[in-house]
Amino acid sequence: MKKLLQYLAVSFALVVMGAYAAGPTEVVYHIDDAESQGVKGLRNIRNHLDVAPQTKIIVVTHANGVDIMMEGTKDKKNGIEYAPLVGALKSRGVRFEVCEITLKNRNLQKDQFILDTDFTPSGVVRIADLQYQNHFAYIRP
Repeated sequence: MKKLLQYLAVSFALVVMGAYAAGPTEVVYHIDDAESQGVKGLRNIRNHLDVAPQTKIIVVTHANGVDIMMEGTKDKKNGIEYAPLVGALKSRGVRFEVCEITLKNRNLQKDQFILDTDFTPSGVVRIADLQYQNHFAYIRP
């Protein structure tokens, strides 16, 4: 019985130490429609970082979601330009990735996007890889 208690105590200590050593939470935000998710998603991310500033956040956009990353685009409902919102989040460490399949399908060019936009071959594959291989939490605003 004494050995069992020692084993449990050591196991518990390792679990607690592992939780602290794991580092900050990592989250992928999935945006595939700028009109319904754009401003709301960017505000969710800002609020997320206000409460948990150490969180590592990657935003993956594809389909009509890439519009939040295009130079000069605005939210259709209220006319808010996306670029300043994105820029503020980038300055806080958020990474924004645009799907290259979407570029091809929509006949878009990389120079149409906000400076320092990152690109990924496939938005859907990137989201799956972040979740499965890297254990990122998934949020779709």
